[in-house]
Amino acid sequence: MESRVLTGGAPAIRGGLPLLRKPAAVMKFTTAATCGINRDFPAGAVTAKPVGPLIAGPNLIWGRQLRPAILLETSPKRESIKPCSAAASSSAGSSDSSGDVKVGFFNKATLTTGFFFFMWYFLNVIFNILNKKIYNYFPYPYFVSVIHLAVGVVYCLVSWGVGLPKRAPIDSTQLKLLTPVAFCHALGHVTSNVSFAAVAVSFTHTVKALEPFFNAAASQFILGQQIPLALWLSLAPVVLGVSMASLTELSFNWLGFTSAMISNISFTYRSIYSKKAMTDMDSTNVYAYISIIALIFCLPPAIFIEGPQLLQHGFNDAIAKVGLTKFVTDLFWVGMFYHLYNQVATNTLERVAPLTHAVGNVLKRVFVIGFSIVIFGNKISTQTGIGTCIAIAGVAIYSFIKAKMEEEKRQKKAA
Repeated sequence: MESRVLTGGAPAIRGGLPLLRKPAAVMKFTTAATCGINRDFPAGAVTAKPVGPLIAGPNLIWGRQLRPAILLETSPKRESIKPCSAAASSSAGSSDSSGDVKVGFFNKATLTTGFFFFMWYFLNVIFNILNKKIYNYFPYPYFVSVIHLAVGVVYCLVSWGVGLPKRAPIDSTQLKLLTPVAFCHALGHVTSNVSFAAVAVSFTHTVKALEPFFNAAASQFILGQQIPLALWLSLAPVVLGVSMASLTELSFNWLGFTSAMISNISFTYRSIYSKKAMTDMDSTNVYAYISIIALIFCLPPAIFIEGPQLLQHGFNDAIAKVGLTKFVTDLFWVGMFYHLYNQVATNTLERVAPLTHAVGNVLKRVFVIGFSIVIFGNKISTQTGIGTCIAIAGVAIYSFIKAKMEEEKRQKKAA
C-alpha cells in the first residue's frame, strides 16, 4: 500500500469542507497492487467530507487507514474496492483467457518436462549408437571411457569459468564422501564400455536390466532394509528374461556378460555411497566433481592396459580406417553426448515424481534396445526377443511397486 503525508499546516477550506491537496499535478488513490484502485484525478478536484471527528494537527496520512472515515464527494466515477480473494480469482480467470497460464495437460510445465524426457532419450540413443560405431573400428574401451569423462570435465570447467553454473567450493570432508561414489562410477562406466565393445548394445542393456535386482539385494543385506516379498517376486521375471536372452544371444561372450554384471554391482554400490554422500551442492556441481575424480581413477588402467597397444598400432589403425578428422570428431562428440545425456537425465529426474522416474528409466532402456537393433541390424533369436521383453516387463513391475512404496512412505512422513 502506498501512503502519502500531506504537510503544510491546516487544510484549506472551500465551502466549509476540508480540501486535501497533493502538490503534484496528478493525485493517485493507491493500495495493494492486487486489491485496490489506481485512478488519476486532477489536482484540487477531490474533496473529502468528514463523517466523524478528524484528529487535529498539520499532517494527514493519505492511505487506506483514512478511507473508512472519509467519503469522496466530487470525485469522478468511483470504483469499488475488490477483496483480495476476488481479485485473485478474477486475475486467475483472465490469465486463462489471455493465454499466460493454461489449465490442462498441455500447460507450460508439462511441455517443459516432456521436452526434458525427449532430450534425455535422444541424447542417450545417439550416445549408444555413436559409441558402438567407434568400437567397430577402435576397440579400446578403457581409452574411450577416459575420453568420455575428459570431454565432460572440460565442459564442466568451461561452464564454471563462465559462471553457468557457479562452482560450489569443496572441502576435504566432501571430497572424502564423493571419492567412493566417483570410484564406483568410474568402475561401472569402464565395465559398461568393455561390455559394449564385446557384445551387441541390445544385449548389454538387457543384462543391465538386472540392476534393480542388485539394488534390492544390497538394500536387504548391506543396508539392512527390509525388502517386501512383492518386490522380490517382481524381480523373478527380470532374472528369467535375462537368462533366456543370454542363452540364445548370437553375440554372447563371457567378457561382455561379466563386464555388464560388474557394471551392475558397481552402480549399485554407487547408489549406496551416494546416500551417504549427501551434500549441500546442487546436482550439477556434484556430478562435475564426481566426473573429475572418476577421470583420475580411469587414467591408470587405460595407460597400463591399452597404452602400449595404442602407441604401437591402435591410433594408426583407426586413422587409416576413417581418417584423422573423423576419428577426432567422433571421440569429441561421443564424450559430449555422454556428458549431456547424464546431465539432462539428472535435470529430468529432479522434475518428476518417483513413479514417473521409474517409468522413464524403463522406457529409456526400451528405446535404446530398439534403436540399436534397427541401426546396427543385429539379428536376434525369437527366444532372445521374448527374454528381453520379459526382463523389461519385470523391471517395469518392480519400478512401479517400489515407486508406490516410496510415495506411501513420503505421504506418511508428511502426515
